[in-house]
Amino acid sequence: MFDTRKLLDQFLGAGGLQGMAGSNQLPQSGHGGQTPARQGSPSLEGVPGGDMLGRVLNSGAFGGAAAGGLVTLLLTNKKSRKMAGSLVKYGALAAVGGLAYKAYSDWQSGKSAGQTQAEAAAGTLPPPQNTGFEGGATPEAQSELSLALLRAMIAAAKADGHIDADEQQRIFGFLDQVDLDAEAKAFVMDELRAPLDVDAVAKAATSPEIAAELYAASLLVIDEQNQAEKGYLAMLAARLNLPEDLVAHLHASVAGATGPAGADA
Repeated sequence: MFDTRKLLDQFLGAGGLQGMAGSNQLPQSGHGGQTPARQGSPSLEGVPGGDMLGRVLNSGAFGGAAAGGLVTLLLTNKKSRKMAGSLVKYGALAAVGGLAYKAYSDWQSGKSAGQTQAEAAAGTLPPPQNTGFEGGATPEAQSELSLALLRAMIAAAKADGHIDADEQQRIFGFLDQVDLDAEAKAFVMDELRAPLDVDAVAKAATSPEIAAELYAASLLVIDEQNQAEKGYLAMLAARLNLPEDLVAHLHASVAGATGPAGADA
């Protein structure tokens, strides 16, 4: 089995961002390394190489593929770039888990969605351990969750039905440039070519916490101005049995962490 956490990092751009700053200097992203400290705002400030990363990302000069990951080839917005700090410091699995945990815990505590969005804009940390959002205690459990999140994001990227032959060629080019084995690359292309199946995505939700993570991951790659994609999100929320007010908090958490869709990074 290929390294699903590594592929998840490459999908959202964590791997490319680390390479830009010098992977031997940056904190470990979580796959195969020590767990980074979970304190402070997940911005680029204080990260070795972070100043350079910020300049490149803000200028848009890098072009997006390595900086924003495979997701930038599937989208027109810049959500993954706005999460650059979290992705560099914690890795994609922890970053997505942190978004879902923030929404879920705020929802349970009775906070408003507006509070969630404002606080998420100030920085979202990885989820605490033993909360159901960290991917489980074993590498196997974390690998399984990473795979489920990848499938959710690829399905969301296909929701408008517009991944055409040209886009597939750009994706092939991206996959040829990144450090992934043949099995991982084949998985991405197989998932992109498979028929859209929201039930297959929802099947991976073995707990309310994972259901929230699957929805948060899908939000990261969805253009909420697109009616087809909005319809897909509504269908996914129903299949995941997510309460309407929890869905609102998940939207707020992602919106706070990523900024308005389509805005400059």
